[in-house]
Amino acid sequence: MIKTKVYTLLSKINSLINDKTMIRVVLFEDNKNLRESLSMYLASSDSVWLAGSFSDARNALWAMKTHHPDVVLMDIQMPHITGIEAMIDIKKVYPNIKVLIQTVYEDEDHIFKAICAGANGYVVKNPNPEIYVQAIEEVQAGGSHLSPNIAAKVLAMFQSQFVRIQPTFIELTQREKEVLGCMVKGMSYKMIADACDIKFSTVHSHIKNIYEKLHVNSAPEAVVKALEMRLI
Repeated sequence: MIKTKVYTLLSKINSLINDKTMIRVVLFEDNKNLRESLSMYLASSDSVWLAGSFSDARNALWAMKTHHPDVVLMDIQMPHITGIEAMIDIKKVYPNIKVLIQTVYEDEDHIFKAICAGANGYVVKNPNPEIYVQAIEEVQAGGSHLSPNIAAKVLAMFQSQFVRIQPTFIELTQREKEVLGCMVKGMSYKMIADACDIKFSTVHSHIKNIYEKLHVNSAPEAVVKALEMRLI
């Protein structure tokens, strides 16, 4: 009887591991209470498979090789090595792995460094764990998670300090400009679809075209380039 139950449990675990529809996630978080509570919630999610969680990122590359994550949920400030330093190492070896920065920091310096280092999203630590799942799903779908206040800071930052006047020959359609404007505001795919009165799949198509025209691979990169080149 016990053997049967164990076999059933192992079968379910193997089924989950091999379920290609689930997003494999590795978590780096030095706060023990947050790491454990977030791990429990992610482990119970229907769309996320928590492949591993760690208190620091010293062995980040080993974790990537061992757990093969689709998305890394990376704390920005940890002992031994910062989340940004770990992300840079990961991106060099595994450029296709999405990295979602999670932090309590909302200052321009941390935001700018994270985006320039290749972050696919920037989520402010939140007591609502569903925010993390939403952010992970958006990043895995090819989008990003920039909360409205973070998006506003990025916009203000580039307008006041980092915008460089330079000629551009990139031609976006009016609809692509509308979608890009929504991305700058930190809207999700669903919010963009509602705002522009178009289908979710159409949003995905427009964003793919935007990435190709701007020669970028993520929403934060697209936002930065759009502001630098004054495309909106």
